[in-house]
Amino acid sequence: MLILDEAVSSIDTCTEAVVQRGMDALMEGRTDFVIVHRLSTVRNAKAILVLDHGRIIERGSHRQLIAERGQYYRLYTGAFELE
Repeated sequence: MLILDEAVSSIDTCTEAVVQRGMDALMEGRTDFVIVHRLSTVRNAKAILVLDHGRIIERGSHRQLIAERGQYYRLYTGAFELE
C-alpha cells in the first residue's frame, strides 16, 4: 500500500509531468491512496473518491466523473470558481 499526500503540490507543471510518469509506473499493480488538490495528479486512477466535509460525495474514474458534471467536474474544469 502506498499513501501519498500532496505528492506534487510544490512543483511546477513540467516537473509534475515527469513525476507523474514515475508515480504511474510505481503504482502499477498496487493499492494507492493519493490525497490531492491538483486534480491532474489522479486522472489515471481507477477510482477517484471526492470528499466533502469528510463524506464521499462522488466516486468513479476521471472519465465517469467528468461525464457526470458534478463537483469533481466543477473543480477539474475550474467552473467551481465561476459560480
